[in-house]
Order: sequence, then C-alpha cells, then structure tokens
Amino acid sequence: MFKIAVLVSGGGSNLQAIIDSIEKKYLNCSIEFVISDKEEAFAIERAKKHNIKTFVLNRKVYGQALSDKILEIVDEKVDLIVLAGYLSILKGEILKKFENRIINIHPSLIPSFCGKGMYGIKVHEKALEYGVKITGCTVHFVDEGTDTGTIIIQKAVKVEEDDTPESLQKRVLVEEHKALVEAIKLISEKKVILQKGKIYV
Repeated sequence: MFKIAVLVSGGGSNLQAIIDSIEKKYLNCSIEFVISDKEEAFAIERAKKHNIKTFVLNRKVYGQALSDKILEIVDEKVDLIVLAGYLSILKGEILKKFENRIINIHPSLIPSFCGKGMYGIKVHEKALEYGVKITGCTVHFVDEGTDTGTIIIQKAVKVEEDDTPESLQKRVLVEEHKALVEAIKLISEKKVILQKGKIYV
C-alpha cells in the first residue's frame, strides 16, 4: 500500500478529493497523517471524520523548526508528502530526504502567477488583472524554491468575461481536485519518470 501524508492550512477540499478517491478505490493509497499549520483549518475536521491521524503544528509556535518537526512525524513512514493548500514553506532536511517525493498543487498554470506571496484568491485576482484568457492549476514537485519544482500535471480553465476572483477560484478548484488525485495515482503506480528536469508519464 502506497502511503501518503497530506499537509493542509485551510478548508481541505483537495484533501477530501483524495479521501473520496481512496474510498472509491481509484487510489490504492492510505493517508497516514494529515498535518496542519493552523488550528482552525477545517481540513483537520475532515481527517478526523475519516479516522486519519492528525497533527496541528502551529507555525507561530514552531517557527523555523516547523519543517524538522514534520520530518520527525513522517520520516520512514510515508512514500509521498502532498501539499494540499499548505501555506508554510518547507525548508532544510525534509527537502533532501523527500527529494522528488513532495508534491504541491498551485492554482495557476506555472510559471504564471506563482512564487512569493502568490497563493489562494490572490492568484486569481492577478490572473483577472492581467487579462489572461486561460488559467488553470499545476501539480509540481517541491524543491528549495517557491513553485519552481518540475511540473507533473497541468489542467487548463477558460476565463469567462464576467469572472470574479471567487467564481474563477471555484472552477479552478474543480480541476485541482482532478489533477492532484491524478498525480498521486501516477506516482503511486511508478508512472512518473523524471529526466533532465522534465517529467515523462
């Protein structure tokens, strides 16, 4: 059984998409841990409802030691770490130990609207401000940079003329759920090959 840890900061709809896909037997995986950097994250409630072991590591309490504390929990216990709307930046040893075994979902077509300060609704505000006709989401491996890791999957979403950041966010989120689950499935089935900085499926 392929084992994953899911890191969350908010509502946890991406986490729910993973849970649903496991229950429908689409994913042959088990979620070993759900770890949040915020006590009020609703994602923790979702995890508890499904009897998944949860940890809340408040980033204000742990500060620079947050990544090391996560590593302590997951080391040797999971095959993949999934960042599903996780807003803290992973640093240090965990990136070495889990090289090419940490994935993140970002709500734009990287390299557009990504990097420092680009998360949540801000990404969609920027996309509309810029006037792009197509946006979407990206699942990528996590490296030392912010949203700079190798791209695994992208899904495109057409921008409508009357879109607000909220309406666009909703439609992109639908594709996020699909892309994240698809990426986990491909990785768990060893179908993702990384060569010279590019992914081959």
